[in-house]
Amino acid sequence: MLLKDLLDCDPDSAWRALRSPAVMQEVASPLLRLEPLTAEGFPTMWQPGPYPASRRGLGVFPLGTQMITLSVSTAQKGAVRILRDTGSGTTAAGGALRWDHRMAVSPDPAGSGRTLYRDQLIFHAGASTLALWPGLWAFWQWRMRQLKQLAPSWRHDVGVDAA
Repeated sequence: MLLKDLLDCDPDSAWRALRSPAVMQEVASPLLRLEPLTAEGFPTMWQPGPYPASRRGLGVFPLGTQMITLSVSTAQKGAVRILRDTGSGTTAAGGALRWDHRMAVSPDPAGSGRTLYRDQLIFHAGASTLALWPGLWAFWQWRMRQLKQLAPSWRHDVGVDAA
């Protein structure tokens, strides 16, 4: 699955929001709720590494646990920044689910000052892959809608965000 759209904010603000667990919760809500499985909870800003989490559908229904496994990269050419999650389900409910989720931000090539956002998900769930596709596709559409609605409220905080 690949979604691509312009967000009404500058790329630095989009990058900061993309690395925020609070924003992740906002764009998934109310369809999905992720809760950290460590005493420290989620960090204020995602850093590369593993993050165990439990999933709840509509904030109520247990959907098992997963490992969020993050890495960050910057393209050698241009100003593309990518947050990548190569996580997986870790319990019977969704344990066969594996994904490669890449979220990329870059300046709008048209020079509008907005952000070109690309969101790609490649997933495998064994024999369940085809059955899961419609639900994941609908969730992906929801996330993009939420991102577009929230983006105008994000701003770059000078002195907080590194170039």
